[in-house]
Amino acid sequence: MDAVVETDEEEEAQEQGKGRMWKLDQTLDQPLGEEAGHVASMWRSDKGLSTATTLRLAFLSLGVVYGDLGTSPLYVFSSIFQDTSTVENTDDILGTLSLIIYTITLIPLIKYVFIALQSSDYGEGGTFALYSLICRHVKANTIQNQHHTDLKLTTYSRRPVAPNSLAFKVRTLLENNSHLQKILLVLVLLGTSMVIGDGILSPAISVLSSVKGIQAAHHSLPEEAVLVLSLLILVILFCMQRFGTGRVAFIFAPVIFLWFLSIGLIGLYNIFRHDPSIFRALSPLTFIRYFHRSEVNGWVALGGIMLSITGAEALFADLGHFSALSIQLAFTFLVFPCLLAAYMGQAAFLMHHPDRVADAFYSSVPGPLYWPMFVIATAAAIIASQATISATFSIVKQAVALGCFPRVKIVHTSQRFMGQIYVPEVNWILMALCLLITAGFRKTTQIGNAYGVAVIGVMLVTTLLMALLMVVIWQTNIFLVLLFLAVFGTVELVYISAVLFKVPNGGWVPLAIGAVLLLVMYTWHYGSTQRYETEKRNKVSVGWILGLGPSLGLVRLPGIGLFYTELAHGVPSIFSHFLTHFPAIHSILVFVCVKYLPVSTVPKEERFLVRRIGPKNYRMFRCAVRYGYKDLHKRDDHFDDLLIQTLAAFVKYESLLESVDGQDDGNSELSQVVYAASSSQSQQEQQEHDHQETRNTVAGFMSNSLTSVNSSTQLTSYSSDGDDRDDRRQDELKFLHSAKEQGIVHILGNTLIRCNEGSGLLRRATINYCYGFLRRICRDNSVIYHIPHESLLHVGMVYNV
Repeated sequence: MDAVVETDEEEEAQEQGKGRMWKLDQTLDQPLGEEAGHVASMWRSDKGLSTATTLRLAFLSLGVVYGDLGTSPLYVFSSIFQDTSTVENTDDILGTLSLIIYTITLIPLIKYVFIALQSSDYGEGGTFALYSLICRHVKANTIQNQHHTDLKLTTYSRRPVAPNSLAFKVRTLLENNSHLQKILLVLVLLGTSMVIGDGILSPAISVLSSVKGIQAAHHSLPEEAVLVLSLLILVILFCMQRFGTGRVAFIFAPVIFLWFLSIGLIGLYNIFRHDPSIFRALSPLTFIRYFHRSEVNGWVALGGIMLSITGAEALFADLGHFSALSIQLAFTFLVFPCLLAAYMGQAAFLMHHPDRVADAFYSSVPGPLYWPMFVIATAAAIIASQATISATFSIVKQAVALGCFPRVKIVHTSQRFMGQIYVPEVNWILMALCLLITAGFRKTTQIGNAYGVAVIGVMLVTTLLMALLMVVIWQTNIFLVLLFLAVFGTVELVYISAVLFKVPNGGWVPLAIGAVLLLVMYTWHYGSTQRYETEKRNKVSVGWILGLGPSLGLVRLPGIGLFYTELAHGVPSIFSHFLTHFPAIHSILVFVCVKYLPVSTVPKEERFLVRRIGPKNYRMFRCAVRYGYKDLHKRDDHFDDLLIQTLAAFVKYESLLESVDGQDDGNSELSQVVYAASSSQSQQEQQEHDHQETRNTVAGFMSNSLTSVNSSTQLTSYSSDGDDRDDRRQDELKFLHSAKEQGIVHILGNTLIRCNEGSGLLRRATINYCYGFLRRICRDNSVIYHIPHESLLHVGMVYNV
């Protein structure tokens, strides 16, 4: 609540010194503040899951969260010792095992399971969840179309800060420095590009590593056969994405559970059969001696050791599908011990068979279990790849929602689970790149070099964002924040230095992919921001629009016109362009602003906000439709029906307000203000003062009447002509439904921006060519909103910036 009051005071301070026409527009076209307060706090999240539900979620999380991390034993040791066919000094095996154990303990267990999972955004995790949390507490200009009424959302939580605290100083520094905001945005986009890179590399290395088991059993089988089979599985995997995983997802968790149980038991078998002294690796002195003995080679080996934590980011990114406690239970009591047993078992086997390091996993499997483990490993690799691809779809969807990625088509593959989506364009690009990488590298060692760069890049971005979150939101002691950065940041920087050493041997692939994706996403965000700012600067005065009269100078046709705009307040200049070129307009006109907010979700009860523009006889409304970055547009959402129902509810709500203050509908105070543009300043100030008093009275009454059993009796006492108002309300509702029967037309503004001749070369190239190209190839808003083609009307306009 303190944050809301603080923001309102800032808004009032910004309003000082603005002109008369601005104040008039504020009176005619009021912000959606009162309705925001009316619908807020109507949604409550479910808390306190039962023990049985938590355990069930913990089991189900195995098939979604841990597939990538769980299949790492297939290729870790072969990647560590990729430059040799045999390990000359078995102490190196012991040293690398010690590093694997402490790496898994430090990063997945401590950083992600016990720290990162505490920083969820209403149960959502990942890079964009951290970014949205920070943007809610810092007024970042990188998020468009924000308004102080958004603070009243149930999911728009903020923590107040003391004026002289470190959190306040850091927040003020970020708000006043646009360069720091851009650096923060680039950091988030860099992490996003690395996650998409994971979606390309993870299926390649997982499937290829599992299929190579055939070659381990039949040494005469050529590598080309293994490659062809891997490519065939990848093609089938990506082609099946369009059908979704809803029908087979129920087997994911049992398969991964069987996988962890199998590698854990086989690991214990190898430990006690080959070398029980392998537990020496639990001592930190083991890896210290390894570094002292191997020197540079030990540092280079970190690039392969880092592959043991691939998929750790999924512990945080997939938090939205489960609860934090369920993920913590699954990792702590099943995944973590099974992984340690698997790596220790492989190391114990290699201590006596150092020449089998190139295929450590399958070589360590007992003979009778070989083919069953091959089947389970292949199934686990496919499931791990599926989870990575689905995570890529989700993060692309989030990037689109926050204006950081070109619009793409999003298909919902499940009516039951909202998170299961399919993005055709992204899917085919992922498949093409995945096949090229698999066919080009052919060996898991080179793919592992590339994979390591992408994985550690995402982890470092998460560490930096979490450090900022600790300061700005959690208000953690600065010494603890520095300790967090010193421990995890230093470890990840050391790993980055090791994987960058392998750039010539495949590590350049994620860097190239990341650079291209970063360029695309930043160009799209920059162009979209410039277009929005241009529309905001050129918006038309509502007073001028209403001065045209109730007919707006045109013929009012039966029906409802939904005019889509990015402006939550004001009228876009493209509407005046529309008025000058079309001879007619619909009898009911609604300016619809579809906006995405830096929150995970917007409850359906709080999604629509409606406000009337001008007097009633103009029949003009404004509707803000608010979504979170996890919310989805679905074909079966019945958007038109929901919008009309919201308009009808607003008419009833407005009638209820009028019965309180006794306003007249045809000659209301608003209609008097319409033609007051030339009146004296004192008259306008008096009107504004009276109008504000009326709103305050209505708001106070609504606050009481919503909780009162005898509200209808109270209403009667406020107005003696309530029957007349009821008749007018019924007439307006009948007119609304009649207009709906006549048809609804969706009017989409297609605004283009072009740089002036005097602009710089880089700016012209970015906006005119790069952004213009992305606009031409991306999906139209009509596809995103699922607007029927027969009821769609495009209006074009070009801005020079």
